[in-house]
Amino acid sequence: MDYQFLEEAISKKHEKFVEIANEIWGYAELAYKEHNSSELQQAFLKKEGFEVEEGIAGIETAFLAKFGSGKPVIGYLGEFDALPELSQKANEKVHSPLEEGAPGHGCGHHLLGTGLMQAAVAVKDYLEEEKLSGTVIYFGCPAEEGGAGKAFMVREGVFDQCDACLAWHPGDVTVSSVSTLSNARVFFNFKGISAHAAVAPHLGRSALDSVELMNVGVNYLREHMIPEARVHYAVTDTGGNAPNVVQAKAQVLYSIRAPRFDQLTELIERVSNIAKGAALMCGTEVEIQIVSNYADVLQNKTLDGLIYSHVKEIFPLDYTEEELNYAKDFYEVGEKAGIEMYKNLARQFMGEAGSQLFLGPMAKGYFPPSPMKMGSTDVGDVSWNVPSAWISVQTFALGTPIHTWQAVAQGKSQIAYKGMQAAARILARTAVDIYNNPQLLEKIDEDFQTALGGRKYQSLIPADTKPGMIK
Repeated sequence: MDYQFLEEAISKKHEKFVEIANEIWGYAELAYKEHNSSELQQAFLKKEGFEVEEGIAGIETAFLAKFGSGKPVIGYLGEFDALPELSQKANEKVHSPLEEGAPGHGCGHHLLGTGLMQAAVAVKDYLEEEKLSGTVIYFGCPAEEGGAGKAFMVREGVFDQCDACLAWHPGDVTVSSVSTLSNARVFFNFKGISAHAAVAPHLGRSALDSVELMNVGVNYLREHMIPEARVHYAVTDTGGNAPNVVQAKAQVLYSIRAPRFDQLTELIERVSNIAKGAALMCGTEVEIQIVSNYADVLQNKTLDGLIYSHVKEIFPLDYTEEELNYAKDFYEVGEKAGIEMYKNLARQFMGEAGSQLFLGPMAKGYFPPSPMKMGSTDVGDVSWNVPSAWISVQTFALGTPIHTWQAVAQGKSQIAYKGMQAAARILARTAVDIYNNPQLLEKIDEDFQTALGGRKYQSLIPADTKPGMIK
């Protein structure tokens, strides 16, 4: 198939998308507060001829932008939220916050959403040019970072109209398909009895002691849970700053992950039992509140195969000497253990020569679809309801860990925007394949049903939990 028109459409408007990504990088808005980022994308897509519906699923910053009519219906899952306390000056090789304690785009979502807009607009141009039947929808999805925005959108049936959904994530390597861990975020709210810690400590019941005992208990649990599981926590309320007052309240937020939903459910129960035990030991009470839950990403063999064919067409990317020198500085302060992991993985796929593709500042190699589990995302919830594909595309120097100042610093670089454009090219071509061969949807749906294996989607988020309850 000739993709020349798509290539020209993406190239012609690329600088405008760089401007949009730059602006969103500067806004650096947290979950459910991405008002400027959302409005910027909506305004641009309206100018491009999309029909925009804002405030979908009852979420102020969520929207969809639709173009075309009929089937196939292809959705792009955009994001634009930042992370707390990751403010960083662009291109600085050392930790230099723009504003101490402010948010920053340490996960590259300014690239993620903008790159999918770039793909959606190019597909819109293609459908117009070729006069093809089909609909393209860009979904502005808020609060991926802990807020489970897409899970709430799934609950409202937002994606049910789609035949397939496509997504990507910035990173330091390109992987043609990845899966994820199931994830839940759970607040444990302890309530005790206040007392003077010197005059009458025996009258008090410390909620903070309960939090500390729970954390110790969970740390002992780590030896006895499956090695693929992950448990992290943050004490979000210590109950005050006065050491001579027994704390009557305290709160800890847990992020609990496991490869499968059933494993996650079991692990949440075990962690919750530890919390109840800690409360019993201290004579306090505990309220357990699940506020966020991500499903694991179900991979789709046909979609992944289409994407991989285009990764092979487009990669490796060509970098200028200036871009490589820029990346070298960040490579030198990067995570060497991560680079070793990629080298070992490359040996599995490509033999000893494969590891040589992951040396130097920018990865020269790419990975085929892989079953490895990398982090968690609410794209997983969509993938249990609509056939979906989720890929990683290199936008940072090799060894750059996301959720760090190093990723924020590189977020406005030429290597970042070159990767963003590559993601747009891959996922625009994938959609065009389906528009030109709608019979592919039968195989895509067959793969979807196989991945489900008769299982039904479930979310652990209680029905009365509203978007934004986790801050």
